[in-house]
Amino acid sequence: MWRRLALWTLVLGAFGAGLLLGGQITPALAGTGQQTDAALAPVEEAWEIIQEQFVDPPEPEVLVEAALNGLMTALNDPYSLYMDPDTFRMANSDLEGEFEGIGATVQLDEETGALVIMSTLPGSPAETAGLRRGDAIVQVDGMDVRGMPQTKIIGAIRGPEGTTVELGILRPGESEMLIVPIVRARIALVTVEGEILDGDIAYIRLLQFGEDTADHLREQLQTLDAENRAGLILDLRGNPGGFLTSAVDVASEFLQEGVILTERLRDHEQVYRASGIASAPTVSMVVLVDEGSASGAELVAAALQDHERATIVGTRTFGKGTVQTWRELSNGGGIRVTIARWYTPAGRTIHEVGVSPDVIVEQDVDAPETDAQLQTAIELLRQRVPALP
Repeated sequence: MWRRLALWTLVLGAFGAGLLLGGQITPALAGTGQQTDAALAPVEEAWEIIQEQFVDPPEPEVLVEAALNGLMTALNDPYSLYMDPDTFRMANSDLEGEFEGIGATVQLDEETGALVIMSTLPGSPAETAGLRRGDAIVQVDGMDVRGMPQTKIIGAIRGPEGTTVELGILRPGESEMLIVPIVRARIALVTVEGEILDGDIAYIRLLQFGEDTADHLREQLQTLDAENRAGLILDLRGNPGGFLTSAVDVASEFLQEGVILTERLRDHEQVYRASGIASAPTVSMVVLVDEGSASGAELVAAALQDHERATIVGTRTFGKGTVQTWRELSNGGGIRVTIARWYTPAGRTIHEVGVSPDVIVEQDVDAPETDAQLQTAIELLRQRVPALP
């Protein structure tokens, strides 16, 4: 059974912030019993009264969606929610590796209600338009979206390839709102990028954890001959997550053995261990993280940190330590429900606290072209191999 982790990617693909998802998207099976029937009796009674007596009877679908939203809201869990049929289809398409949108990862600011850019995908419309990390989306096509549900904001931003969406952006350091027109595009998500940096250092960036990410990572490690280089940098900044099995397989490329995480469900635990077929188990290694590193990215960083396999550099990560499952409903919509919490090899929870880097390095917001975190990683690796130029 697939398990998923995701920070909803605004491609405008998967929405949200660091969602560790569990299970395939499967139909929910209706179940009844005397206790359930008794609990639902007042709901049925209210339904009948509304249908029979309310002066302006609403469409049944409106009442059903309101009831479903109410059920999920009552759980008081930001990661458990109902998705209407359109939103559910959109979310599913984001997991297929190709989508129509602007190409950014976002996070909802609960204080302001704005949607904040965490990262832009290489070559995406968002990057081309000049969107930056920290930009807050407050308007979409002239409509103030602050306070709207995150899925509704994303639905407004997304649209067919070739059409234009106009975003109102509040940028740190700017006093006026910026109006940014962006032409939507069909985006094929490349999840792994790699190159050799000066000093014989292999550099690999993981954009998210798709179904094939571990395979592509293995190919990159072999192509770059990473195990025999002077050092390796794994860049997980802005990585929102993806499939749990993919994250476990990625961690297994750097760990020969040991626990990667423990998942604690309602009535049992499941332990995930390294596969034992690591491609780069000994090369000196640094992992880059930031506030946009969520879920699967945190899982990998925490496992490598607990096993003292890599030095973690950057800023504290997002902090997503619960597991969700997606279930399709008979109306074509779906629900996402938290079913477990996960813990690092050392038994830590990173939920709401994130992974704290071994070396904290803030980026200079006034000089975005200067990558202080990457330069720190390179310097750390050079210090370990004094002969490097």
